[in-house]
Amino acid sequence: MIADENALVQFTTRIRQMILRHEEISQEKKQLRIAVEEKEAQIAELTRQIEHLQHEYNSLKMARMIEITDDDMETSKKKISKLIRDINKCITLLSEK
Repeated sequence: MIADENALVQFTTRIRQMILRHEEISQEKKQLRIAVEEKEAQIAELTRQIEHLQHEYNSLKMARMIEITDDDMETSKKKISKLIRDINKCITLLSEK
C-alpha cells in the first residue's frame, strides 16, 4: 500500500511539474509571439522608410540631372549671343547684295 501511495504521490508531483512547465512554455510562447509581431511591425515601418527615401533619392537625382548651373547658363547665353551675331552678319551680307 505504501508503494502505491508513493507511486501516486510521485505521479501527482510529476503531473504538477508538467503543468507548471506547460504554463511556463505557454507564457514564453506568448512573449515570443509578441516579440515577433513587434519585429514584423518594425520591418514594415523600415520598409516604408526605405521606399520613401528611395523615392526622395530618385526625385533628387532627377532634379540634379535637369538642374542648370550658373556656369551652364552663362555658357548658353554666350553661345546664343554668338549665333545672333552670326545671323546678323548673314542678314547684313544678304541685304547688301
